[in-house]
Amino acid sequence: MSARLVEIQPCELKFIVEAMKQSSCVVDLTNVTDQHVAFKVKTTSPKKYCVRPNVGIIMPESTCPFTVTMQAQKSAPVNMQCKDKFLIQCTVVPFDTTEAEIPPIFAKDSKNYIEETKLRVVLTSPPQSPVLLPVNGVLKPEQSYHTLMQKDKLQLGVENSPPELLIKNVEDVKLAGIKESSTSPKAVETSKLFPTKDEGFSPSKEESRKVEDVEVAKSRQVEDVEVAKSRQVEDVEVTKSTEVEETEVTKARTDEEAETKSRHVEDVEVKRLSKDIQELKIKMNALDSKLIEAENTITKLKEENSSALHEKETLKQELAMLRRSKGKIKVRVGFPPLFVCMVALVCLTIGLMLRAK
Repeated sequence: MSARLVEIQPCELKFIVEAMKQSSCVVDLTNVTDQHVAFKVKTTSPKKYCVRPNVGIIMPESTCPFTVTMQAQKSAPVNMQCKDKFLIQCTVVPFDTTEAEIPPIFAKDSKNYIEETKLRVVLTSPPQSPVLLPVNGVLKPEQSYHTLMQKDKLQLGVENSPPELLIKNVEDVKLAGIKESSTSPKAVETSKLFPTKDEGFSPSKEESRKVEDVEVAKSRQVEDVEVAKSRQVEDVEVTKSTEVEETEVTKARTDEEAETKSRHVEDVEVKRLSKDIQELKIKMNALDSKLIEAENTITKLKEENSSALHEKETLKQELAMLRRSKGKIKVRVGFPPLFVCMVALVCLTIGLMLRAK
């Protein structure tokens, strides 16, 4: 397939790196075909990034965004260089495909056409814009959020406190602000306009500025506590999402290990079967040779048997001939008549000769 399935905007992931702060980037996937397209997002550092959602289905000619959140880093990398990369896989799926059926589609042994796009990560530093605030008539730069958070954590114990304690602290700070609203600039102005009998003077500008600074600090403290609370909730959600991703990664790894083990077992069984087949072939060849020898011996025995039968028949014929010849001799027992006549003549001649004497 030469035409692309989806268009990806932006072409690279840009994150603003600040210490102990998260950074997010949104990527839009636009389906440029008239079919349903499934996508899956992979990264070289799954513990460092949170992708929501990491799988999904894009309707024909529509856009599906996903958010990549980089976890809070302790410090920015050297030279703001990052070798992390993201891989976006896309393939065409039937219209009734569910999200649970997506991971097997992108398996290594799948025969589907998979379009792959790599996105690199670009790190940028935050813009520096200090805000000057008047404190006691002197312009001083505003303290950074990080330092304010550290002070609030030390004062209120926000760092390791649960959400309930955070809510109580916020309410206490608000109540304190309401109680001390009498010292606010408005109250000071009303006291200037309508002074009481006991008060013989109005507050000075320095005192009013101090009151304003205290109120601003308290309001900032309340805002910082609320921000810390929201950040803690976001951190809990992010940790949960990272745990879910880690469980998914561990499940995928266990599945891959099970597949490798099953393949190893299949290879061992195949080797055993091949060895058994070779041994059976050798035994069959030996049996074939023995059968050939047995057939040769059988043919020899058959020939010897046929020769023995022939000799037996010849002996039978000879015995029959002998028996016939013996029968003829028995029939011829006695003197023949010619011999008897000759003997009688000889006897007569002898008798006549004896009488003549």
